[in-house]
Order: sequence, then structure tokens, then C-alpha cells
Amino acid sequence: MDNNTLVDNNALVNINGDRVPTLELLLMLTLISLLPSLLIMTTSFMRSIIMLSFLRNAMGVQQSPPNMVLTGIALFLTLFIMSPVIEQVNEQAYQPYKNEEIDQMEALRRAQIPLKEFMLRNTTDDSLELFIDLAKAEPVETEEELRELPLTVIIPSFMTSELKRAFMAGFLLYIPFLLIDIIVSSTLMSMGMVMLPPAMISLPFKLLLFVTVDGWQLMFYTIVTGFE
Repeated sequence: MDNNTLVDNNALVNINGDRVPTLELLLMLTLISLLPSLLIMTTSFMRSIIMLSFLRNAMGVQQSPPNMVLTGIALFLTLFIMSPVIEQVNEQAYQPYKNEEIDQMEALRRAQIPLKEFMLRNTTDDSLELFIDLAKAEPVETEEELRELPLTVIIPSFMTSELKRAFMAGFLLYIPFLLIDIIVSSTLMSMGMVMLPPAMISLPFKLLLFVTVDGWQLMFYTIVTGFE
């Protein structure tokens, strides 16, 4: 057995002689493994990546930009949108925990508050009421009661609202490009060029429209301003 570390049924003893509870260690490892899922479920990442994917499909370019580029764009937009929340978590939870002013559980409790407020601001009332009813919880009437709701209710409500908004935005993104497809198809049919694929002709016009209206800037502006 290693002389620097002893293991018993209740805790791990590190080289400095400090006892580390095994349950807390397992909880921390579990949270680290769930970080990608937490990033998707509790931030603006999900709506951003879905809208970007809809835009690429609407334009008819299946591989450009590639998935890695879209993921990177969505990630940095998420960091930009979530920066006020990250600053609050840092000031209210991480820094006091780092300075040993509060324990781990209190730091986690404080970190939930800004995250809950962000999700609740971007959650529709009907989605929230749905999961409150499914959880058989008491109806909430005040802002304080909303913040006291568990994450198991707030997170699925937030995800449902985000999916609804993302798919509605995807529908609106399809409309101008669909009009171009219809015009091109009608023109080719009237000219008797039925063997020519309309998608091959409409793609340059879609790209021209997107570049002319500065589509990427409008897309980023829409994503960022869509969050409260």
C-alpha cells in the first residue's frame, strides 16, 4: 500500500493528512463528467447551436461551415451571453469558497442562484407550469418562490422553452431561402429545364442574399438579443 495515501471505509487521507470524504469526491467527479451536459442544458448554447444548424440547412450547404466551426461559434456566443452570470457566480460563490469563507455545499447553493435567475428569465410560463404540475409541487406566485424551485423543475422547463424558441427561429430562417427555391424552380419549369437541379441554381442566389444583408452579423445579433 502507498504510504502517502490511506483508504478506509469513510474517507481518503491525502499526503497532507486531510481527510477527504469519499462521497464528496464521487460527487465532484460526477459533476465534472456532466459538465458538457450542464453546458448544453443550463446555458444559451442549445438555442445557439440549433439556430446555426437550421441556418446551414436552409442555405443548402450541408458541410460548410463544418460542425466544429458551428460548435465553436455557439460556444463563444454562449460565453459572451453568459458572462454576467459567470461573473456573479465568481463573486458570490467561487471567490468566497476559494478564500475559505464558505464550505463546498454553500458555494454550490450560491452558484445556483444566478443560474436559476437566468433560466427563469428565459423560461415561458406555460413550460414552467407544466413541470410544476408534473412534479406535483405547489403553485408559485412570487419571485422568491420561483427562485426556491429545484433545478429538477427549472432545467427541463428552460430546455423546453429553448427548443420551442429555437425551432420557431428555424422556421423563420427557412422562409427567405424557401422563396428563392420556389422562384428558381418555377423559372426552370417555365423554361422547360426540368432536368436541371434547382438546388444547384438557387445556391449562389442564397449565398448572394446572405452576404448582401450581412447575414452572420444579423444572426449573431438575433441570438444575443434573444436572451434576457
